[in-house]
Amino acid sequence: MAERDNRGGNRGGNDRRDNRPEENPEFADRLVAINRVSKTVKGGKRFGFAALVVVGDQRGRVGFGKGKAKEVPEAIRKATEQAKRSMIRVALKDSRTLHHDMEGRHGAGKVVMRTAVAGTGIIAGGPMRAVFEMLGIQDIVAKSIGSANPYNMIRATIDGLKHEASPRSVASRRGKKVAEILRKPETEAAASETVEA
Repeated sequence: MAERDNRGGNRGGNDRRDNRPEENPEFADRLVAINRVSKTVKGGKRFGFAALVVVGDQRGRVGFGKGKAKEVPEAIRKATEQAKRSMIRVALKDSRTLHHDMEGRHGAGKVVMRTAVAGTGIIAGGPMRAVFEMLGIQDIVAKSIGSANPYNMIRATIDGLKHEASPRSVASRRGKKVAEILRKPETEAAASETVEA
């Protein structure tokens, strides 16, 4: 144990290394798919690996990346770095679900995502589940209609999440207060009741 403490102390002396361990725990990553790929060259075939990774902070940020290398760990490392560079922020309702239902498309991939009540859990297929878990969503009902290719499914899911509109963003776009947008259906119902009376 003493040796480990000493190593930690030595590591802390270097500024560049000291910054990295603090950043890494912030993000969680999930390996979605790994494929063996080949490239035909003059002497025969060269084999490598392609990795698909989803990265998120489980508090509203998520991204995906793909990497190719001759070895699996290197392919995963490349994919993780690319995922961290391509992260998007998604506003979550009560930090557990989406604000509204939505669809996402990419190529032949089409996904439908629906907001859910507390306690529903994540009802979604493999690649989509990885995105929602890394995003920090706890309750959602999602379905992939179309391509079963994990790359297309994840891109379609990210496309749908990009189009989500939170009450705050809608309010700022319309120049209104958040309360006005959220209370609108109630006020309309009250107005219709007074008219009927």
